[in-house]
Formats: sequence, C-alpha cells, structure tokens
Amino acid sequence: MEPNKELEQAIASKFLTPAKFSMEIENIVLAEDINYIDAIILYCEDNNIEVESVSKLISKPLKEKLKWDATQLNFMKATSKAKLPI
Repeated sequence: MEPNKELEQAIASKFLTPAKFSMEIENIVLAEDINYIDAIILYCEDNNIEVESVSKLISKPLKEKLKWDATQLNFMKATSKAKLPI
C-alpha cells in the first residue's frame, strides 16, 4: 500500500466526517429506538464531545430529520408554505 493511501486511511478513521456522523446517529436511532435529537445527545455524551461542536457534522438529510423530530416534540413551529393568509 502506498504511504499516502495509508495516511489518508488513518486520517479518515481518526476524524469524523458528516457521512460517518450521520451513519453513527442512524445506528443509534435504530439500536436504541430513540429520536434523532436524543441520539445526537447520547452520541456526544458517550464520546465526550460538546453538543454544540457537532453542528458542522450534521448533513442536510439529518438536519431534515432533526427538524421533523423537533416539530413533533413541539420544540419548533411547523412551517408550511401551503397556508392561506387569513
């Protein structure tokens, strides 16, 4: 194996990417049967990471799932562009 490939693989395994983070969160949601918000908090607690520091790791699909959870839990107002003005 080339030295550069070895280095790239070592770096990739050490550092978290948005794709890896999303996969980890999906696995937690399935294994623990919890929502995405709780899964992120659990992941951060288990890995001694500040919750605020993972914002850059949240992919667009994961963000949509978080919004849906937040709406269902009434943490966020439901937004719909199909509302008629009254």
